[in-house]
This record gives sequence, structure tokens and C-alpha cells, in this order.
Amino acid sequence: MSLAVLVYLLTPLPGIVVIATRLRLGRAEARSGRLQISPLVLNVHTWVGLAAGATWIGFLLTGIGSKREGNDIVGVVALALLWITAVAGLMILSRWKRPKGKRSRSEAVADAWGRGPALSAVAHIGLFVLVLVFTWAYLVTAV
Repeated sequence: MSLAVLVYLLTPLPGIVVIATRLRLGRAEARSGRLQISPLVLNVHTWVGLAAGATWIGFLLTGIGSKREGNDIVGVVALALLWITAVAGLMILSRWKRPKGKRSRSEAVADAWGRGPALSAVAHIGLFVLVLVFTWAYLVTAV
């Protein structure tokens, strides 16, 4: 499978991660302490992520690739937005870091797959790796 085909197949995944994170963490129920997430980080992750997805799809549809058609700046802007989204996702993931201390509680360990750190770790580390793949594909002009 070529790198270009891989990029085209994996393009919807960042959107899924962004939307699932928003649905999961954007609920009205209040959380306190270390499980609380800044609304600013969540909004950056959501809105920059959606803009990144739209820009990246627009870049892929212009047919930049080996024919050198289209605008390189669109690809650079899309990658910059994807990197901002990935960093915001890693900031969201960092809230699951275990607390240190004798009397600290670890609510994250007791949670189930869909409520604890496992799903968030798979999604956000996967998003970071995916942005690395997209950047590599852009740099070697595979897309």
C-alpha cells in the first residue's frame, strides 16, 4: 500500500477523535479536581481540529501530489492546524496522569474502558502519530 493511499484512508480519523472527545468531555456535568479540563483547551481541540480536517481535505482534493498542482500553503496551514490539535489532545490526555502522594486517589484506574484513560490514550497518541504520518507524507510529496 502506498503512502498516499494510507493518508487518504486515515484522513477521517482525526475528525472522529475530535468529535468523540468533544462529546465525551463537553457534557454539562461538572467534574472537579484533576479530571476537570479547561474549556479553552477543549474548544481549541474541537474548533482548530475541525478547521484542520476541512483544510487537510481541501488540500488533498486540490491534487497537490507529484503533479505539483494546487497551493502548497494550504498543506502547510493544514499541517500546522493538525499539530495544534494534536498538542491540545496531548494536553487533554495529561489530565489522566496519576497523582503523586500518599493520600492521593486514583479515579482513573477504577474506570472502565470507555470512561478511563485507555480510550483517551489510544485516541490522542494515535492522533499524534497520525499527524507525524501526514507530515512525512507531505514532506516526501506523497500527497
